[in-house]
Amino acid sequence: MTGAGLLGVALGAHGSGRQRYAEAMALYQAGRIGPEQLEAYRIAAATDTVPPATVFSERGLPLPDSPNHTLSDAIRHLIDEADRYLQSLPGPGVAETRAGIAAARSGPVTLAPHMHPVLGTHLAPALRSLAATHPTLAQAIATAAPHLNWNTYNGYPLEEIGDAFPRNHVAATILGQDAPIAAHDFDLGLFLIAPHILYRDHHHAAPELYAPLTGPHGWRFGPDTTLEIRPAHQPVWNPPHRPHLTKVGAVPFLCLYAWTGDVTELAHVIPAGDWPALEALRLDP
Repeated sequence: MTGAGLLGVALGAHGSGRQRYAEAMALYQAGRIGPEQLEAYRIAAATDTVPPATVFSERGLPLPDSPNHTLSDAIRHLIDEADRYLQSLPGPGVAETRAGIAAARSGPVTLAPHMHPVLGTHLAPALRSLAATHPTLAQAIATAAPHLNWNTYNGYPLEEIGDAFPRNHVAATILGQDAPIAAHDFDLGLFLIAPHILYRDHHHAAPELYAPLTGPHGWRFGPDTTLEIRPAHQPVWNPPHRPHLTKVGAVPFLCLYAWTGDVTELAHVIPAGDWPALEALRLDP
């Protein structure tokens, strides 16, 4: 499947943006898309690696219908691309995550989409960053995003997690509980945080893999440890109850995440005295 919005032209090849625009012009002349959709294709054609679905999402426009594309296809294609991406990553947790995907991916797809304001503001710039190196994965996320159930994590007391994080993050499960495809004691999803937000020190019983799709961002693994600046595509594996903190850089934080067990156990904040300084910190772009 080439992905909705690609008009049969794969991302990345030299001249592919102009070729998609030519296909879109033919659709426009046939009355199958409107002028706003044609303009979105024109903008996306400026670079061969920008997923057209990203521009459509920014402008609140529907993608053109494809006779070979269904909403279930969009979810399954995202899972395929996520698994292919994870296969390329080194380190612990990747094999466990891919085993969880393999066990659940063939299940039926049930959609209950829910959008969120954070998504409308910050997903498109995150996908533009990702598309520079992984255009096919960026396109798959952009195509599936409107059909996912996006919500904030509300398991933390507000006085512990602070005011900023709850208002500036959103996540959607792809495989797992309340996901398009059900999975037992396993969650795979997407996690998005606005620029410069601090996700305070916390821990949980679930073993967790972060696969950051954007960067650089700051990480630390205990309140008394040093903040480490890490690039995109460097996975982070958190064994059960390992303390961890994320400080988002200038680009929105977008990642694939997986909880490989104990997914119903709540996360807990770990108090630290330097949160005001970290919240004020701005990482170099």
